[in-house]
Amino acid sequence: MYKHLFGPVPSRRLGMSLGIDLIPKKVCSLNCVYCEVGKTSKLTLDRMEYVKYDHVIAELEQFMSLSPKIDYITFSGSGEPTLYSRIGEVLHFVRQHYPNVKTAVLTNGTLFFDRKLRSELLQADVILPSLDAASQNVFEKIDRPHSDLHIHTYIDGLVDLRKEYLGKIYLEIFLLKGYNDSKEELDLLKNAIQSICPDSVQLNTLDRPGTLHGLLPLSNSELQEIIDYWDLPNVEIIATVEERTSVESYSGDIEAAIIETIARRPCTLDDLHCFLGMHVNEINKYLGALEANNILKTVALDRGVFYELKDK
Repeated sequence: MYKHLFGPVPSRRLGMSLGIDLIPKKVCSLNCVYCEVGKTSKLTLDRMEYVKYDHVIAELEQFMSLSPKIDYITFSGSGEPTLYSRIGEVLHFVRQHYPNVKTAVLTNGTLFFDRKLRSELLQADVILPSLDAASQNVFEKIDRPHSDLHIHTYIDGLVDLRKEYLGKIYLEIFLLKGYNDSKEELDLLKNAIQSICPDSVQLNTLDRPGTLHGLLPLSNSELQEIIDYWDLPNVEIIATVEERTSVESYSGDIEAAIIETIARRPCTLDDLHCFLGMHVNEINKYLGALEANNILKTVALDRGVFYELKDK
């Protein structure tokens, strides 16, 4: 069982993707209300070697020695990957030793004001940053950032990244009803998108429990109305769970293990992680498919969000 690798997991955007997790759960620069991994335990801007570089490389070498069929090696996981101070070295190792495998960085995008970080990520094939707000008050409401983060610095960092980076930038915007869907905020977001000039903009909304109760997603028709209102090129709605899971067939053994575990007693995401020894991101993929197929339901209790089998 790997400690720093997870998957490969299917992705509509990236095909079969091997995840590299460089950050302990849940160290991040944001504490987003919608995060399905859970509440941030350490809110920080400090870039450090949170896990040993040599341990990550050893796991990667062992996994790749099996000649797996993967399309991307993706830097993501339990926290914000750009907080890892040696991410550039890991990217360089991948490019040197596995040149036929592309690399992607899934990031909240908050740290691109750091010129050194931007230079480290120039090696990646794709960068997928997020931007959920374009005003400070909405930024603080939906993303609950570290106190030293300011929206203008955040957006300026993404603009600077676009100027320096020759790879693809897929900008994700997560929309919640009553948080960042006002006309005023949408106008500001449109201005930010036009300044950043990403290769594509991908709209997302809630389809899993977040860290706060009572969050409301936007419907597909409401997301489409925003696309029509913006009238910008290359804006799309992120695929539904059903579409995402059709990229590759999921492992029936893993689905069965999750169902059997939950059948014994309701479990949180962390419970399943402990019981099954799988990474939370990998488990999330299967939970999404099981919910979409009407097999599981969620119940919010004091200790967190629990998954139960639906009554037939």
